[in-house]
Amino acid sequence: MVGSEDTTTRSTADTAGTTDTPGTPRTTDTGHPETAAAATSSSYVLSPGITLLFAVACGSAVANVYFAQPLLVTLGHDFAMSPATLGAVITLTQVGYGLGLFFLVPLGDLADRRRLVAAQLLLLAAALTLVGTATTGAVLLVGMAVVGLLAVVTQTLVAFAASLAPAARRGRVVGLVTSGVVTGILLARTVSGLLADLAGWRSVYLTSAALTCVLALTLHRVLPSRTSAPPVNISPASAPPAALGYRRLLRSTVTLFARERLLRIRALLALLIFAAFSTLWSCIALPLSEPPLSLSDSAIGAFGLAGAAGALAATAAGRLNDRGLSRWTTGVGLALLAVSWVPLALTRHSLWALAVGVIVLDLAVQAVHVTNQSLIHALAPDAGSRLFGGYMIFYSVGSATGAIASTALYAAAGWGAVCVLGASFSCLALLLWAVTERSSAPASPR
Repeated sequence: MVGSEDTTTRSTADTAGTTDTPGTPRTTDTGHPETAAAATSSSYVLSPGITLLFAVACGSAVANVYFAQPLLVTLGHDFAMSPATLGAVITLTQVGYGLGLFFLVPLGDLADRRRLVAAQLLLLAAALTLVGTATTGAVLLVGMAVVGLLAVVTQTLVAFAASLAPAARRGRVVGLVTSGVVTGILLARTVSGLLADLAGWRSVYLTSAALTCVLALTLHRVLPSRTSAPPVNISPASAPPAALGYRRLLRSTVTLFARERLLRIRALLALLIFAAFSTLWSCIALPLSEPPLSLSDSAIGAFGLAGAAGALAATAAGRLNDRGLSRWTTGVGLALLAVSWVPLALTRHSLWALAVGVIVLDLAVQAVHVTNQSLIHALAPDAGSRLFGGYMIFYSVGSATGAIASTALYAAAGWGAVCVLGASFSCLALLLWAVTERSSAPASPR
């Protein structure tokens, strides 16, 4: 494999000349013919309206993972949890998310994605109802884990949208759909805090359960159904769904990691940037709810709006990737991530500093995240669900690590120590990128 990521992956901009004749298998970026399923999806016109629906569904699904963050203090009071153990609420959600990424997301390469999405959303609605009616801490934690497990439908939707998009516009479509994910993450905190103040924290999960049911029925009605794919003689890592059973499908996810250096590097970057991301958002409710600030749930959640620039970064990063500028986007994003912790360290003294830090951090994380997704999908478009699922496992590990470490560190040493932890994750990500770039072969001019 060539070391340089831009030449290794041949980003989606390089595939702009690919022709999509219905019924004729295309050649993927790995040199393999696409499956019949992928060829069929290329004949489906992904309209702006359907792209927007993908974005809304992704944002709604992923928001369930983050609803609890501004509610940690309230949940601690209701279920008698100490500040040091409140991180378990977030961590178990991320553990469930990680399990879902490995065991459920790859099913998108095996099953009819339309039915899979609808089924996962309906089950997610049931899990949200369980959380919203929990009467003990144990039931709450179990419900959170199940919500995380099923919220991975977000990644199934991202892979679905990427498979339906023309190659020349794939980065843009991934960016637009991911902007929905970013918006969902940000609005999750705002909506959660507002609903909790108006009608109690349980209303957050019960309202989301109703919305999830509506989305399940809508998506099942408008999305295309995939036809069965005949066997094709290619490697197990990128074999078509009909050639793989479920167990081999899971093993092929591991094979993809062993084979693709770029996937390993980008997955490690995801682990570190989302550890930094979770360090902030899993812990920020604690200092903001204490004197001298003493903010309400809705006021704490409102800071999610300050990170709305992250949604703009997602769209812009997708366009830059289509132009072959993934390396530049990654470097700038990681540098901004490290710098963001300077104003965040001043949170107790200035809410304006917190707002600036949130904007920079969210923008940086989402720019790198969208670039990562666009690059790894180009490795093997016919294995998109497995690639996204494997990549996002590292996202989940990083998020869980940041959540449990930040809340425990806050209880022991305060907000300053939490900022040092977040800055350390960010600087490690920048160092990893710099080292791997230096060890890569120079890229030829585009």
